[in-house]
Amino acid sequence: MTAAAPRVQLVRDATFVRLHADGEISGTRGSAPDGLFFQDARHLSRWHLAVDGTAPTVLVPATPETDDTAAGVLTPEGTRDNPPAYTVFRRQSVTAGTFTEHLSLVSNRPDALTARLDLTVGADFADLFELRADDRHYAKPGAEYESRDTADGVLFDYRRADWHARTDISCDPAPDAVAPAPAWEGDIARTLTWHLPLDAHGRADLRLTVRAHPHGRTPPPVTAPAPAAVRHPERAGGATDDLTRTCERGLADIDLLTIPVPGVDGEDVRVPAAGIPWFLTLFGRDSLLTAYFLLPYRPATAAAVLSALAATQGRRHDPFSGEQPGRIVHETRHGELAHFRQVPYGRYYGAVDATPLFLVLLHAHHEATGDPRLAKRLERHARRAVDWMLTDGGLEQHGYLVYDPDPGGLVNQNWKDSAGAVCFRDGTQAEGPVAVCEAQGYAYDALLRTAELADGVWRDEAYACRLREGAARLRDRFTADFWMPDADFPALALDGDGRQVDALASDAGHLLWSGILDPERSRRVGRRLLEPDFFSGWAIRTLAAGQRPYHPLSYHRGSAWPHDNAVVVLGLARQGLAAEVRTVAEGLVAAAAHHGHRLPEVLAGYDRAATAAPVPYPHSCSPQAWAAATPLALRTALGPQPPAS
Repeated sequence: MTAAAPRVQLVRDATFVRLHADGEISGTRGSAPDGLFFQDARHLSRWHLAVDGTAPTVLVPATPETDDTAAGVLTPEGTRDNPPAYTVFRRQSVTAGTFTEHLSLVSNRPDALTARLDLTVGADFADLFELRADDRHYAKPGAEYESRDTADGVLFDYRRADWHARTDISCDPAPDAVAPAPAWEGDIARTLTWHLPLDAHGRADLRLTVRAHPHGRTPPPVTAPAPAAVRHPERAGGATDDLTRTCERGLADIDLLTIPVPGVDGEDVRVPAAGIPWFLTLFGRDSLLTAYFLLPYRPATAAAVLSALAATQGRRHDPFSGEQPGRIVHETRHGELAHFRQVPYGRYYGAVDATPLFLVLLHAHHEATGDPRLAKRLERHARRAVDWMLTDGGLEQHGYLVYDPDPGGLVNQNWKDSAGAVCFRDGTQAEGPVAVCEAQGYAYDALLRTAELADGVWRDEAYACRLREGAARLRDRFTADFWMPDADFPALALDGDGRQVDALASDAGHLLWSGILDPERSRRVGRRLLEPDFFSGWAIRTLAAGQRPYHPLSYHRGSAWPHDNAVVVLGLARQGLAAEVRTVAEGLVAAAAHHGHRLPEVLAGYDRAATAAPVPYPHSCSPQAWAAATPLALRTALGPQPPAS
């Protein structure tokens, strides 16, 4: 059985389209859906072209020319003795809420002829959560689908209670006929027909425009920032060139993923969405770490992310969404299922780490720019975030930041948020309240950094003193409770009974970055992460090989994530482990070179010696924001670093 052909993906301005290699859309679901997507919904689920009554022959498959445009070449059927009467040159593009196609028909004959084109189009308005669900059905009581012919095309309309979405298809020239097409599950469809005259060796053009009109306010088009220059050492060599190209590709991907969202005072700010296809929206930890990696190169990204997350900071207690006062949002959604609260993700707060990372980034932005205005503007939001860590977050009651598994949302609420990811060595999932190790490091760093802001910007020495004392107590009990002497390594987590969750996991590397471990233990952990069971040669695995739950194709139990490695590398650099920094950076840059210098969201955990190229994880997002920003973090780590403290 051969693997399915890869999708052609075009992205621009918070909109993306995924096509088959022939430029068609067939309404697929599961791990690789196709269609036109905008605001968490599929606005085009069928796009089938027929020429002279049959499917065209593909001479050149749809090939991306840029990130937002692809071109291909088609013909009607033909033989050696009776070659095709004409050739169809196809160009497809995407921009803000819009998909366009230009078909140019060129006659190959010395006599005039008429070409017949039939285009079957459909829109199912499926929510992204419907498409990714393997076996879950979401009820849609009262849903109404309608199609209407217009002067130059067709309009698809979807209503459910107060929800209203539309897809408008306009054509130049207008079709000669429009007829109903057989309906597929969950969509409505029409077939548009043209009879286009072609002079001898002449040409005819057909231009098609699809405009998505999602429910509610359509966000304005995005103006991408100019690419930032990436400073690199003045030395020759392929590795340096590859890192530069990977940085450039990463910055271009960040531009592709940039979306407009409301800021803390209602202004539009531009932030990196998490990734395509599933996460083209604001994500708490993803956007925060992406902005942190970009901070030396694009500090404005951090300011935008902080403003957007302050605007969505929790204000009340809502068990359905996990909202709590002061808590930083995990993700936001704009789709139908979120609107009707059939999923909790309209504003979902199920993350234990986004709140301390918000505080880390706020201080880091001030430190990097020397500008106190943002820290002053967001002072009350920062204090609320600290209050959440102390109260609902668990620091006062449990001594640690903790989460309880959410059966309606995320079972795990750290960055390894798939079911079963926080596990013992025997593979058993930890039960709550769970205290994952890296979140304690983030909390420690957040308390110290916020104390710096309290001292230097807010002029509140008493508050700063309380935060520093809290950080010191957290550091002391962390080492006592999390360190596993036999393994000479920190536990992945503590479960609800205070037991050490003893799987050896990459989360330990984040502790080098936050500084919660003493320098000697930090260096031992850093070197341990470069042993063969952790380091594949491409990257550090999420879980060390050889343990019962290890699986190289698991999302979080044996795969390797570039962003995870970026945090670890920044920690290695902080601890003065320069050789280890270079080793991991070389592996990641080499992996990127096999993917057109684009790092995917996640790589399979197979050893580099086993294959000539890194094995891709089957369902990886690409582009993906914190993977795109990873090479910038590598660049930072490879430069001069302050001594470890």
